[in-house]
Amino acid sequence: MTPEQLAAALHTVLSQAVADGHLAIEVPAEQALRVERPRSREHGDWATNVALQLAKPAGMPPRQLAEQLAARLREVDGVAAVDVAGPGFLNITLDAASAAELARSIVEAGEAFGRGNAAAGERINLEFVSANPTGPIHLGGTRWAAVGDALARVLEASGAEVTREYYFNDHGAQIDRFARSLVASARGDAAPEDGYAGAYIDDIATEVLRRRPDALQLPEEEGQEVFREVGVNLMFEEIQASLADFGVNFDVFFHENSLHETGAVQRAVDRLTEQGAIFEQDGALWLRTTAHGDDKDRVVIKSDGHPAYISGDLAYYLDKRERGFDRCIIMLGADHHGYVQRMMAMCAAFGDEPGVNLEILIGQMVNLVKDGRPVRMSKRAGTVVVLEDLVDAVGVDAARYALTRSSTDSQIDIDLDLLASRTNENPVFYVQYAHARTSNVARLANEDGVHRQDGFDPGLLTHPTEAVLLAILGDFPRVVAQAAQLREPHRIARYLEDLAGRFHKWYDECRVRPTSAEEEVTDLHRSRLWLNDATRQVLANGLYLLGVSAPERM
Repeated sequence: MTPEQLAAALHTVLSQAVADGHLAIEVPAEQALRVERPRSREHGDWATNVALQLAKPAGMPPRQLAEQLAARLREVDGVAAVDVAGPGFLNITLDAASAAELARSIVEAGEAFGRGNAAAGERINLEFVSANPTGPIHLGGTRWAAVGDALARVLEASGAEVTREYYFNDHGAQIDRFARSLVASARGDAAPEDGYAGAYIDDIATEVLRRRPDALQLPEEEGQEVFREVGVNLMFEEIQASLADFGVNFDVFFHENSLHETGAVQRAVDRLTEQGAIFEQDGALWLRTTAHGDDKDRVVIKSDGHPAYISGDLAYYLDKRERGFDRCIIMLGADHHGYVQRMMAMCAAFGDEPGVNLEILIGQMVNLVKDGRPVRMSKRAGTVVVLEDLVDAVGVDAARYALTRSSTDSQIDIDLDLLASRTNENPVFYVQYAHARTSNVARLANEDGVHRQDGFDPGLLTHPTEAVLLAILGDFPRVVAQAAQLREPHRIARYLEDLAGRFHKWYDECRVRPTSAEEEVTDLHRSRLWLNDATRQVLANGLYLLGVSAPERM
């Protein structure tokens, strides 16, 4: 019996109580009835606080309502016991067969197990990485690439329609500095004091000259424009290729420059003027963000007629909303923390709800450690460590897993020596090895004549390690839903590590295959193969949500 099936049974019990006249409440939808694993296995297989939720509308003490519901739940097929604990919690114990039926449910559901519909109907624009096209993706952007793609997968698993979007800042002063740096490199000069340096600048400058041999012979301004246009496109292509190699693919690459070329900024100003949020002062146009909690109002169009930086943000947000997105989620680095309040004020100025129509997630820094010492320099970029450095050191799987297994609120140190090791201390190896082990068990079981289709008796799965393994397998849908709701894909990684540990203990205690050629294959072997394969499926589903492969051999 799955948590969803228990929630359905709770819904039926409540509906019957209302029909019998014992309760006078509006019965919540099944999705609103929370069934979770208790903290201690001694408290049963599942627990619910439904009596605490409904006591007030029912007009009775929570414990009294819990006792009434417990009596009805004990009559449900597959429920062995229901205990009332504390102020009104219901602790539910299933009989062995009902608990173990979960193994068959998981195998039959396959890749769909763990997916839900809590976010069904939501159109979400998820913008992440968005590094300037002036250099390779640094470690902070690499973290957002891994976490952003994992979050997109988790949100999709909850039923949302997600568009992955990359915002290219190809407009403004940093692009001018980039172009001047390329020109300097092409001429053999030192990089400008405020420019960019590194082997990648030399490589791009060389490629620009290969494509446009006349670039240095053109008038200065015209030549710099050639280096700007061709150089930005080359950097753009390289960033796209790096992300694709990292397993991160975007649906939309949006260019900031287009906002200024299409009149989008003026459209945003006109809309905000209609909302009464724009005022004129000292020859400039201002957005009244102080009306929505900002510490000061913001200039949108400067007195010289040029747009201020925030103008692009206004136009871009409006563009997303006009494209039909219900939620716009933006993932930013720690250096953008002071940016949040003005963005939320901007959202409110448009008449939208901050935190609902617009969400901003802030991520902390990443440090690489090797031989116990920080790694600070890139072979290619020179001044910073970039995506390729991390992938070259440990591979895509280890890099993605390491970057997603911690909350983005925390700064993380990545030990390259640990991630390259094949030990249980390496978390990605530990989880991937568990999946490979389940695959090996299935392969060898098949060779020994143990086949799932020949029988399944869930009542035989009574070993204590089996009860523990089944309980954590059943918790996977809740973990996925919570990871989506809280925007925390690291919960999937921590769950997988817990699951791998429970599986390894079960593997040590319970045999799926006969111990010898003379031992007869029984339904116990077959039933354990179902449990093994259910574990393999959940491990694979969880690793997919993190964008990490599930190897069958290691």
